[in-house]
Amino acid sequence: MYLLCSCFLFIVVGCGISSPRFRSSGKQVSPTIQKPSQQPPRFTSREAEEEQKEDDKKVHSEEIETITKGSRNFRTEKNTAIKPLDQSKMMREISKYMGTPYVQGGTSSEGIDCSGYTMLVYKNAMGIQLPRSSTEQFKTGTPVEFSDLKFGDLVFFNTNGTPASHVGIYLGDDLFAHASVSLGVTISSLQSTYYSKRYCGARRIIE
Repeated sequence: MYLLCSCFLFIVVGCGISSPRFRSSGKQVSPTIQKPSQQPPRFTSREAEEEQKEDDKKVHSEEIETITKGSRNFRTEKNTAIKPLDQSKMMREISKYMGTPYVQGGTSSEGIDCSGYTMLVYKNAMGIQLPRSSTEQFKTGTPVEFSDLKFGDLVFFNTNGTPASHVGIYLGDDLFAHASVSLGVTISSLQSTYYSKRYCGARRIIE
């Protein structure tokens, strides 16, 4: 019984993208807001397996490189929350950890998990200290509708049976940066089957 409880606590505290850009069909699909699951959390290896199997809207490595080098411009004309200079600074921090392997509980370029990644990006780029876990980060900021997502918003997913068990940073054009269980820090699409059906909400940290 003790061992079972310990494993459960380890998974809940822990924090889930891809690679080659897909060709859009032109049809935008809003992710289904997922309600809390009654199923027990699954192990990280199961998350990685499902990520790889269901991530059908992969972002090409060439586009990831374009984005991280700053030569890709996102539509931000409606974004009054973040100044262009701040956005540039945040993109530099987002890019700095690109390719870092996923390590549960990690908070460095040697290994990092999803909430550790968002925490470091916000701390280093904006001077904002976010809570350590994704579930706590989900309680911060202001709730944002999917249709109103803007650069810098935190996007959350239920990847292991626990609401907001995974978190990333929205970039624009349905793309977000995060520490993926299977690929490490990368850029993924909200339109992929894996992320769209596990999406559970977003928060805006900077108003």
